[in-house]
Amino acid sequence: MRFDDTLLHEARRLGAATLHEAAGRIGALPSAIKPVAPGMKLAGAAFTVPVPAFDNLWIHRAIYRAKPGDILVVGTSDGIEAGYWGDVLNAAAEERGLGGLVIDGGVRDTEGLAQSDFPVFSNGVCIRGTIKGFDVPSRLGQPIAIGNVVVAPGDLVVGDRDGVVVLPQARVAEIIAAGQRREADEAEKIARIRAGETTLDIYGFGEDA
Repeated sequence: MRFDDTLLHEARRLGAATLHEAAGRIGALPSAIKPVAPGMKLAGAAFTVPVPAFDNLWIHRAIYRAKPGDILVVGTSDGIEAGYWGDVLNAAAEERGLGGLVIDGGVRDTEGLAQSDFPVFSNGVCIRGTIKGFDVPSRLGQPIAIGNVVVAPGDLVVGDRDGVVVLPQARVAEIIAAGQRREADEAEKIARIRAGETTLDIYGFGEDA
């Protein structure tokens, strides 16, 4: 699945939190997964990369299997405490034109990553090294679970400083439209608050008994 540039631009503009709410409060990845630099944003189709704990060989290989614009979404089999990604992989992903990385694990070389134009979202920073399990069979492109979210290949991944949301491919157009409506509704409510109304009045919450 390829999402057009107009849709991806709008997804980035609306942001992860708005789209999570617009989708019916689904798809939010664990809150620990945040960008290496606060200004980083990403939006693109998920290329799923399940790896064994503390092993990053298939991340190297995934860079050359994914298509330009794809977001590498890496599940680490609960091996969060390792640095699966650093300067070398970042440079390779940039050269391939990939759209970003979301990993349920650690990264390192973060000074360089933060200065790069390639958006990296991780569960934290970890200097612990990884191995290369050459006997591990490929599971690239299979659905993976991160937290309580199942990410399927081709799902839309949107990330910003608030976090990351994964939206089912079949519902993306519907969710973007709902996000636009939600944004307009919130702008109208904020205008009413600036004009003197209270949130209690706007939402009909009433006074505290």
